[in-house]
Amino acid sequence: MQLKHVLLSAGLLATSVCAQTTLKGYDKANMDAAVRPGTDFYEYAAGGWMKAHPLTSEHSEYGQFHALDEVNRERIRTLIEELSQKKAEDGTLAQKIGGLYRLAMDSVRLNREGATPLRSVLATVNGAKDKRELFMTVARLTRLGVSPFFEVGVSADLKNAKLNLVQINQGGLTLGDRDYYLNDDAETVKVREGYKKYIQQLFQLVGYSAADAAKKMEDVLAIETRIAKVSFSATEQRDIEGNYHKMSYDDLLRDFPGIDWNAYLLMQNFPAVTEVSVNQLQPIHEVEKLWSESNIEALKNYVEFFVIDDASNALSDDFRRANFDFYGKVMSGSEQDRPRWKRAVGTVEGVLGMAVGKMYVERYFPEQSKQRMLQLVKNLQVALGERIQEQKWMGAATKAEAQNKLNSFYVKIGYPDKWRSYDGLHIDESLSFYENLQRAAAFANDDEVQRKVNKPVDRDEWGMTPQTINAYYDPTTNEICFPAGILQPPFFTADGDDAINYGAIGVVIGHEMTHGFDDQGAQFDKEGNLRNWWTEQDKKNFEQRTQRMVRTFNAVEVLPGVHVNGALTCGENIADHGGIKIAYQAFQKAQAQNPSTVNDGFTPEQRFFLAYSLVWAGNARPEALRNRVRTDPHSPGRWRVNAALPQIDAWYKAFNIKKGDKLFTPKAKRVDVW
Repeated sequence: MQLKHVLLSAGLLATSVCAQTTLKGYDKANMDAAVRPGTDFYEYAAGGWMKAHPLTSEHSEYGQFHALDEVNRERIRTLIEELSQKKAEDGTLAQKIGGLYRLAMDSVRLNREGATPLRSVLATVNGAKDKRELFMTVARLTRLGVSPFFEVGVSADLKNAKLNLVQINQGGLTLGDRDYYLNDDAETVKVREGYKKYIQQLFQLVGYSAADAAKKMEDVLAIETRIAKVSFSATEQRDIEGNYHKMSYDDLLRDFPGIDWNAYLLMQNFPAVTEVSVNQLQPIHEVEKLWSESNIEALKNYVEFFVIDDASNALSDDFRRANFDFYGKVMSGSEQDRPRWKRAVGTVEGVLGMAVGKMYVERYFPEQSKQRMLQLVKNLQVALGERIQEQKWMGAATKAEAQNKLNSFYVKIGYPDKWRSYDGLHIDESLSFYENLQRAAAFANDDEVQRKVNKPVDRDEWGMTPQTINAYYDPTTNEICFPAGILQPPFFTADGDDAINYGAIGVVIGHEMTHGFDDQGAQFDKEGNLRNWWTEQDKKNFEQRTQRMVRTFNAVEVLPGVHVNGALTCGENIADHGGIKIAYQAFQKAQAQNPSTVNDGFTPEQRFFLAYSLVWAGNARPEALRNRVRTDPHSPGRWRVNAALPQIDAWYKAFNIKKGDKLFTPKAKRVDVW
């Protein structure tokens, strides 16, 4: 269950600036003026940008966030390579960053070593004499970042949010979503057949014969399919109460006796715990049955594959090629792998992200931006407070609770006040790249356990690095966070045009604020606790409005026969909806105080909606869109414009959208939540 709400999917996190977009006006080159606004506003506002940025062989999707990513990766590359080219004292951050980057870039060594770094790990898996010994190996592997069967983490107790709680979640599916194993449409079957080929390739690359690899593949797929049959769908995982089952540790031992929890937690350096939450019960029960009913060789084959798959990006080119051919080509439609330096930068950020972030903000983030953002956030808070009071479907008691929650938002902008320590992480270039990544995973595991297990929630901890171009809302801390990475064009310029600032970063702010009041966030109070603070009638009214949002997006056809899942995307669609309305209201107040005029032929109101739409400009391959619709709680960018704006009255007025226009929706049928 993922509760932290981000602006866009994690797979699209990005950083940097788009050179051709300024916030002094709206560049008409971004547009397709041949398209009428009421016919296809997405193409009208951003068609020029999309024509100028066709998909390259490297990308399955390419939009504003990817354009931003390209520039910022160069920035971060510069920072990292400056360190990698110098001899630094052992144990310093410079040595850790530079050393890890050198290891990732050393293709000659990686190809010479081949599968050798894996040998000892695979020998341990295959050498297990019985299931108990194999399970001990699984527990040790989990500490090293490999988590077959299920996942265990530590995060806020949903009903006692000031304290952390050990969380046990479903897992064990390499493909991530259960539907990849269970659906039989042509595109899913294509992915599954590609997956079978990939599994066999990996087993052959570590030395097994084609026949042995085929047998092992059957075992892997059988176990994963069995887990998939009882796993929660992406939509089911959004049911917060249905994914929370707090119990005593003694009850865990009693109710799930088929798993040696004492050994599992001990091998990950957990201290004694008194309570846990098993968030999805049936998948964990299924793992118990698997251990009881499966022969040990099948279990070994499954664990062995998890190890190889996890390592495939840290070994020779043959392993990486197999990984990309499946995950990049088959699942996403990409034609060409990213260059090694981009992958190396990504690895360093994944391991030492906050250390890189500290260097990033020192060089690239002006303090002026933080101060301007603080003012914008304040303005948006005022606007949301006004909108809450304006809602005729809410009673006074519920409004008071909502206002208390809004006034309790914990705001994070730019970078954290305290930086994460990496003192316990040792990067040793005499060891392989893979072995160092194992060390990094063990460090991350131990660090989380030490900081969080049986400890209060640290509200000052950041869930994103400062260089990330994204934003998030966390209901358990009631916080909104806007990293430095997103505080630049085309989202934001400290001294830029109000219309474009409010249409871009203003909507982002409003989006994250609205998450506090979407179909999930509205279940949490100002303290971050899962608690019903709604009157019965107000809750009923709210649910009726959110269901209209679900139906609206259910009707969106992304590809022939492929529709947006309105239930899965409900929270994000509500956040877009509220974000636009709140930002527009705040913008109107700013206009009243400091009026702007027509610029490049566009009114301030028009520039607001053009700026919003340009944020979501992008192209995507069909494979990527199919995967997005199946797994991503965000609607594709085109419909974050063309399905969202027809619900906004002010948009109709700004562009004179009338009955008969393709995007026209009668006022009585428009969604109206916040």
